[in-house]
Amino acid sequence: MARAGRVEIFRPGRNVAAAVWLTLALSIPAAAAPSTAQSIKVPDYVASAVADPSRPEADRKLDADRKPAQLLAFARVKPGQEVGEYLPGGGYYTRLLSQIVGPRGKVYALETTSWGKENIANTEAVLKEPGRTNVVLDLSALGSFRLPEKVDIFWTTINYHDLHVPKYGNVDMEAFNRAVFNSLKRGGTYLIVDHAAAPGTGATLSPRLHRIDRATVIEEVKVAGFVLADESDLLRNPADDHSKPVFDPSIRTKTDQFVLRFRKP
Repeated sequence: MARAGRVEIFRPGRNVAAAVWLTLALSIPAAAAPSTAQSIKVPDYVASAVADPSRPEADRKLDADRKPAQLLAFARVKPGQEVGEYLPGGGYYTRLLSQIVGPRGKVYALETTSWGKENIANTEAVLKEPGRTNVVLDLSALGSFRLPEKVDIFWTTINYHDLHVPKYGNVDMEAFNRAVFNSLKRGGTYLIVDHAAAPGTGATLSPRLHRIDRATVIEEVKVAGFVLADESDLLRNPADDHSKPVFDPSIRTKTDQFVLRFRKP
């Protein structure tokens, strides 16, 4: 910070434009570096949820690739919060979110009726498990959802690209992200994890490869009024060249993924 009363940069003969630039530079904080996997500190309540022996074996087998403890910590999920989980699928994160927010919190599992019923059945099965009274299921067409209250976190993992697949539905992305914005409390978090597409490809490869360009997601979400608060390299994989469908056996569960945390001002 410049010293109070320091005016020597405005002395005659000095470059005034340079002086103004320096003054502005000193007043603008440096951008925070993206969070690295090593910099994420996992709270005890998150570690305990991930270590819970009652979790299905199929879920625990995915932990090495999904790194749930670090991701949940990065998203700042806490006890007592309300979370809207968009397209929970098999319930992998639904269980963890339910365990963390606890009886004072709520998890709204926002599932779609626009494709197969297997995901709905999986989520209904989670609701029947002991201790899941804090999980509520909502069924809506793709690109829409219902929440009875504003939430602390709107969470979606490896599904944002599906909103760009025409055969699933013609989703108005601006309207969808605006609905997410309105569903959050002030200061709330919009957490997006997805399979990375090659830079510059936008959402053009979403129907075929089920990937999306990170920059496209950021641009679309910011239009709704969100601020990109942080991102992490937690699920990055430089060995993935972005050319294969995410279901290809050579890359499945090990795709290059971006992790973005947006904030509602």
